[in-house]
Amino acid sequence: MGVPLYNRDLSWLSFNYRVLLMAADQQVPLYERIKFLSIFSSNLDEFFRVRMPAILTINRVLENDPAAGENDSISSDTLQQVLQEINRQQQEYGQIFTGSVLPDLRTQGVQLYYNQPLQPAHLAFTKYYFLTTVLAYLQPVWLNGKHKKLFLENNQLYLAVTLVPENNTSIQEFVIVNIPADLPRFQQLPSLEGVHYIAFLDDIIRAHLSYLFPGYTVESCHSVKLTRNAEMDMDEVKGDILEEVETLIRKRELGVPTRFLYDAAISRSLLHFLAIQFDVQDDEQVMGGRYHNLKDLANLPAPAGLLHVDYPKVIPAENKAIVATDRLLDLVLQQDLLVHLPYQRYDYILRFFNEAAADPDVAEIYVTLYRIASGSQIAQALISAAKNGKKVTVFVELKARFDEANNIRWAKKMKDAGVKLIYSIPGMKVHAKTALVKRNRGYQWDYCGLIATGNFNESTARFYTDHVLFTGHKDITREMELLFLYLQSREQPAGYQFLQFQHLLVAQFNMTERFTGLIDREIVHVKEGKPGRIIIKINNLQERGMISKLYEASQAGVQIDLIVRSINCLVPDIAESKNIRIIRIVDRYLEHARVFIFHNNNQEEVYMGSADWMNRNLHRRIEVCVPVYDPALQQQLKDIVRLQLQDPAKAQLAIQQYVQNIV
Repeated sequence: MGVPLYNRDLSWLSFNYRVLLMAADQQVPLYERIKFLSIFSSNLDEFFRVRMPAILTINRVLENDPAAGENDSISSDTLQQVLQEINRQQQEYGQIFTGSVLPDLRTQGVQLYYNQPLQPAHLAFTKYYFLTTVLAYLQPVWLNGKHKKLFLENNQLYLAVTLVPENNTSIQEFVIVNIPADLPRFQQLPSLEGVHYIAFLDDIIRAHLSYLFPGYTVESCHSVKLTRNAEMDMDEVKGDILEEVETLIRKRELGVPTRFLYDAAISRSLLHFLAIQFDVQDDEQVMGGRYHNLKDLANLPAPAGLLHVDYPKVIPAENKAIVATDRLLDLVLQQDLLVHLPYQRYDYILRFFNEAAADPDVAEIYVTLYRIASGSQIAQALISAAKNGKKVTVFVELKARFDEANNIRWAKKMKDAGVKLIYSIPGMKVHAKTALVKRNRGYQWDYCGLIATGNFNESTARFYTDHVLFTGHKDITREMELLFLYLQSREQPAGYQFLQFQHLLVAQFNMTERFTGLIDREIVHVKEGKPGRIIIKINNLQERGMISKLYEASQAGVQIDLIVRSINCLVPDIAESKNIRIIRIVDRYLEHARVFIFHNNNQEEVYMGSADWMNRNLHRRIEVCVPVYDPALQQQLKDIVRLQLQDPAKAQLAIQQYVQNIV
């Protein structure tokens, strides 16, 4: 009998549904609820770009071989289940938006035009804006065979317009009009009787379409959008990886369709015509509403004077030990430090790199960068370090999905400054978040390490919860150096028997075996009549072997608590998982930290790092988890996880208060 598994895509959709429910929560400030609507839409777009191609392909395979997906909880009706769940969520999205959010906006004196014609009092304003600004961006394409065939750009917005000549009403012409992505999606209009009005760009174009088509009557106008396959197979990348990834990025936008989203009010005949025009299959057609790309709601204007529509501003807490020292690198050599983001300042991570760049004793800097901030101060510090004569080696992951172009841009800048760049290893991503600074003190070398659960990215650090460990532990930092030597060699692990990690848990080397051993130890303790407990906090749980091991521990009597934010393929409430509790936290910040706590007969071991328990993390990536040895820092992590287990709904506020009081 196989390992019981819940379908990963249905699990991910359940996570996105939790995001949607935040938009319905009246305890969440109004504009934050609107942002959750935006996040839900953005997530769903990515699902159709990344996961739907695989689901469609698997479904076509299963039509010929129904048993092919049994081992991964995939069946011939998975596609239908996924589409039904998406449709159900979209229906609820509409109910939340129109039945709750829009009325609450009106209560605040804000009227967003939604499925409504513009009032005559606003037409003069919108006409002026249309003629002086919008018209320059419009590029109508007639679908009559006389023009070059139109290629719909990935996830861009269009209007499918039906025209009738004024002198021959028996003829119909079809035109596609772009909704410009280079203009703001929303336009604030003049207030009327104390009410602030906001209009979609779509509706401004609709209201004045006749200016584009003199001699024609606009018979109908419906929004459409095509989503394309965004997955890129980089396993076969060889030669100049920088050049090849840039080529693959361009090809991504030319991917095959995975979703043709259309206005539900469109006629069946026009839908059929458009499907033929754009090579869309029946199972790729998805019915939607009048407006698409509602991820743009994140940019909905907030007129001045609105009260209590955003989360209260939070001032990150200080780490008193770091603030008190003049030299952070010296402090790291004396004691381990732990920073909890975003509850504490990210400035300390920036300071680590800045001091390393300026310190005359620093000779070498090594760092892995997975997602680089667009205005990265860290990358700038590394550039300064190289120009200051230091040996700077940076591993840039060029295969970080949707961040490839930005990573390439920074890689070129750093290379031009003299930084030694190491690019992606074929067939493997480097997802570890590690940095190492080596100082030459004349008579000895000092090593200062940085290991994080999240990216070295000051932008995402404002709303991702993560932990960052500063350590001068000699064995840990030595193993970090060995890892960087391996990354520079670009050799496969078989040729590097010297890489025997005793402290670090490194995917591709010892991570799976170490985690398995830690679980086995809890099983042994329970069988010996001792307590056994495991607490794991990760983003995704999907890897079959680790799920099987958790089932085994549960059946042996080990008490297991799982905090899994997104994908969870472990099935709750069955015999195999009788001692496993699973919770999910969705709140103001995106839960992103990975923490692993093993009871070990009252001698708890605590680990943190970059690794989720998915096939890709454990078998196709370089991931790093580190033991937290300092008892006080261990206690901080245990306390934070305890708060999350006690009350998931209020955990982030409780952690914020807890971190403020850390001495």
